[in-house]
Amino acid sequence: MQDPNEDTEWNEILRDFGILPPKEEPKDEIEEMVLRLQKEAMVKPYEKMSLAQLKEAEDEFDEEDMKAIEVYREKRLQEWKALKKKQKFGELREISGNQYVNEVTNAEKDVWVIIHLYRSSIPMCLLVNQHLSLLARKFPETKFVKAIVNSCIQHYHDNCLPTIFVYKSGQIEGKFIGIVECGGINLKLEELEWKLAEVGAIQTELEENPKKVIEDMMVSSIRNTSIYDSDSSNSDNDTK
Repeated sequence: MQDPNEDTEWNEILRDFGILPPKEEPKDEIEEMVLRLQKEAMVKPYEKMSLAQLKEAEDEFDEEDMKAIEVYREKRLQEWKALKKKQKFGELREISGNQYVNEVTNAEKDVWVIIHLYRSSIPMCLLVNQHLSLLARKFPETKFVKAIVNSCIQHYHDNCLPTIFVYKSGQIEGKFIGIVECGGINLKLEELEWKLAEVGAIQTELEENPKKVIEDMMVSSIRNTSIYDSDSSNSDNDTK
């Protein structure tokens, strides 16, 4: 059987009389691929819209789009709820002693709560509050609160301040009592972040204890100084 797409004089005559359909032009594979990729990359207009914009533009979509929009809207709504739940805190809040049970002990299940008992007359307490305020913004999924110690515990000794308690589901998971346990008077933000991460209250991106790095550098510096002093002493003895 003769191929109707074959380039023959007879086929051309038959095409001219309409007996054969027009010859099929060879498809450009590259062009086809480009068109296919463009189609796959196309994003429906509603996928770029907020929930409010979707509501306003409902009349512009056909029935098929509306079905897809309902699925998309529900997905966006669930994502928004999950984000709001995760980022529900974001600040260091002041509470009083009579709020302790509700805000800390009876806080939502599986929510980490960090409370700082402080006295404003103690410089180290002010430093800890400053660091906790920054960490609260950095880790909004964790609840950070502070309370003047006298409103929670009467006759609490200054030597025990600052005091940081870490709670989860009503249980104390970690505690740092006094200047030394809290990190010392030169406490850095990253050092406090590491301490809280070790307990599990926050998910840090720090790969190692920043205080250990500093300590290692100090030890190395002291060791090098000792070696230098030893070499100098031996050199002086040799010249005598």
